[in-house]
Amino acid sequence: MDGVLVDLVKSVEDTYPHLLEMGMEIGDILDVHDQPFYSSEPVKGAVDAFNQLCNDPRFDVYILSTAPWMNVQSLTAKRVWVEKHLGEAATKRLILSHRKDLMIGDYLIDDRPNNGAAEFKGEWIQFGTKQFESWKKVLNYLETNS
Repeated sequence: MDGVLVDLVKSVEDTYPHLLEMGMEIGDILDVHDQPFYSSEPVKGAVDAFNQLCNDPRFDVYILSTAPWMNVQSLTAKRVWVEKHLGEAATKRLILSHRKDLMIGDYLIDDRPNNGAAEFKGEWIQFGTKQFESWKKVLNYLETNS
């Protein structure tokens, strides 16, 4: 979700520049502040891509995300973000887990190898890399490989 659907980094940079200037890491900020989850905007093209994939009968789309477990409010904030930007129906497609490798599927679109993403049993599409730097590239890949 973060970095793939949600531009969380920009929200942290906009909301807490003073903490970043003091040397705090984004992850540490998110462990104690939930405001960036509520105020984040979608990654460019993410909402349209999500809707396109949901409407394609070849795909059964779920949102798999890890929340900072030290910040329990972040779980609610992620749920609220999904409803606000993707609609109420998408909230029933939200899975929060620290073990992405335990999920079953053909594809996992994630920006980092953390929390089992790199060990996912299907194909891991690493969003943000040169091959998959945009949602347009991801959709083109899925169109030709599914």
